[in-house]
Amino acid sequence: MSNLAKVPCTIVTGFLGAGKTTLVRNVLENADRRLAVIVNEFGDVGIDGEILKSCGVENCPEDAIVELANGCLCCTVADDFVPALKSLLDRPSPPEHIVIETSGLALPKPLVKAFNWPEIASRVTVDGVVTVVDGAAVAAGRFADDPEAIAAQREADESLGHDNPLEEVFEDQLLCADLVILNKADLLSSEQRKQVSAGIGKTLPRAVKVVETQNGRVPIAVLLGLGAGAEADLASRPSHHDLEGEHDHDDFDTFIVDLPAFDSPQVVIDRLTTAAAAHDILRMKGFIDIVAKPMRLLVQGVGTRFQHQYDRRWAAGAPRQGRLVVIGEKGLDKAAIEALILG
Repeated sequence: MSNLAKVPCTIVTGFLGAGKTTLVRNVLENADRRLAVIVNEFGDVGIDGEILKSCGVENCPEDAIVELANGCLCCTVADDFVPALKSLLDRPSPPEHIVIETSGLALPKPLVKAFNWPEIASRVTVDGVVTVVDGAAVAAGRFADDPEAIAAQREADESLGHDNPLEEVFEDQLLCADLVILNKADLLSSEQRKQVSAGIGKTLPRAVKVVETQNGRVPIAVLLGLGAGAEADLASRPSHHDLEGEHDHDDFDTFIVDLPAFDSPQVVIDRLTTAAAAHDILRMKGFIDIVAKPMRLLVQGVGTRFQHQYDRRWAAGAPRQGRLVVIGEKGLDKAAIEALILG
């Protein structure tokens, strides 16, 4: 069946905190077609799904946003992803385009491979893999210890494996890309942007456009309609995990912190910043109850950099319960982190 007869799907990937959800939200708010979204979380609290559902976009109602939590899509294709995709395609008014936001620890290639499964192969195609990069984090060396040193070691020893799981994931997400979004470019100097772009270019296995932006603002015409047909182009998307049966997330820890109400946003941010610095936390995100405020406070952090905003009112009749997802490398001291956050 021609790709023209298939529903195009865009896979949005990228490391923890790169800005994937913000980018997807911007797509929804500027939708010019009927959309559906599958959003995957690492952990069992659907923060990203909640953010997207608060958009209130007519072309993508809440019931067209499917959350797959507590399991990475690259590892749960058969159990979670394929059934979720089929349920959207079988709707009375099926979507004209599907956006799939992976977790920050997902490898995109296994997901692309899934589009060749018989149950869905004749109905969908991968329009493109869009990899979102946190420019400021990469400039600070957050996702690769020393790219040049690693490259030199590989040249000297072809058998060298990856010792850093962060680098593995980051590189695999770039290796599968049809488009790279260099997000948070406003936090970089002109020289830093050149350096980060050059580093990305060295990793990319083929000619791929790198688009600089901030706050995930990219025109829909740039993101959608790439026509990559990525599921038929797997050979040009190498992966460090091609020879593995499945992707292992044992190198990472995640847990939930239930939060009390706080008197001000700054109190929360100060405590989270202290905890992130003391324990080298990769990612924190959640909703906070601020005393006397009718709206919930959305907090998102990458390392010690935090953003916060009031995103929508607390649901009527529901408890105003603050919750925070904490993600880091294996060995996080949960008790110590909670003590710093809760005071």
